[in-house]
Amino acid sequence: MRLRGNKRRKTDDQPEPQGTPGLAVELCGVRRQYGRGKGAVHALGGIDLVLSRGTFTAVMGPSGSGKSTFLQCAAGLDRPSAGSVRLGGTEITGMRENQLTELRRSRLGFVFQAFNLLPSLTVEENVLLPMRLAGQRRDRRRAAQVLAQVGLADKAGRRPGELSGGQQQRVAIARALVARPDVIFADEPTGALDSTTAAEVLSLLRHAVDTLGATVVMVTHDPAAAAWADRVLFLADGVFAGGLDCGSPERIAARMADLTSRTGAMARAAA
Repeated sequence: MRLRGNKRRKTDDQPEPQGTPGLAVELCGVRRQYGRGKGAVHALGGIDLVLSRGTFTAVMGPSGSGKSTFLQCAAGLDRPSAGSVRLGGTEITGMRENQLTELRRSRLGFVFQAFNLLPSLTVEENVLLPMRLAGQRRDRRRAAQVLAQVGLADKAGRRPGELSGGQQQRVAIARALVARPDVIFADEPTGALDSTTAAEVLSLLRHAVDTLGATVVMVTHDPAAAAWADRVLFLADGVFAGGLDCGSPERIAARMADLTSRTGAMARAAA
């Protein structure tokens, strides 16, 4: 199955990416196998996916369906056993590790459940860390701009320990936005937050897509979080099992329940 994400209108001030115009993520025949022989685990069974720039895509699936492996392969954090991955039109599958590291620092943004902020650095220094690691000039004006966009303009000199969980995740989003990445990968970004704070964080990701022209790929188990996306894709046993264009949390939850039930029934039949 080849899936294509919804395409949103490009804003006038959004620069064109390197490589294929209009496409942010392209996976072709991506497989990931761990181990060999009878003990081999086929985490991804042949993923084909095309996502346009300026879209917000959520990926859901039962436990063990391959969600984390999908994100790691799509983001260049893990290497597929077969197939190819292109980000912003650039083929990354055969890149050396130092090239992948440079690409992740300069052209990708990451938001994780655990925030992953450095406690000894200020908020501003955490936001500018990708530029520092990439050897770029630390642009304090850009840091101030993205901190203002996430509502933390007055927190630049604070340290993460002085902020609430929701504020720390806002810092992580600002850090992901600072280098104007081709894609932002979010792994359970609201998993450690209460529902009200989670909605605020998801609103920021939605704003980044609608207003700033960002592309977001989010793995989540939460139907309420997935409902903020343009499209929800469902993984089962390492392959995509359909999707929904938008949808309420209730509709998404119903689809997930059906998928989980069918996956469980197939697993019992195979046992």
